[in-house]
Amino acid sequence: MTAAAMALDVLFADVNVARDAVYAPEGGTPVLVRVVTRRADETTGFGEARIWSETTRMDLRVSEVPNPRPGDRIEIDGEAFLIQAEPVRDRERLVWTVDLRPA
Repeated sequence: MTAAAMALDVLFADVNVARDAVYAPEGGTPVLVRVVTRRADETTGFGEARIWSETTRMDLRVSEVPNPRPGDRIEIDGEAFLIQAEPVRDRERLVWTVDLRPA
């Protein structure tokens, strides 16, 4: 196991950083996973306009969710979300970042 993988395991185990969630692949069996949530605001350019929007993103470990897909569902603290775009992996290929919308 690499140092980066060990550090991520510590991060995802920390109760102050990560939380339990249920990941349900479309048509598959739900599984309990740990996620790091990010609810950042995002400003997007559209021509000369700048549009502000709230975003919901979560980080998932590749070891727990090897192949997330748009349409898969994530439930956390009673809220349900759907993955709305292609997930992106980090440089070390250990973490998926998924962009979500309310289910």
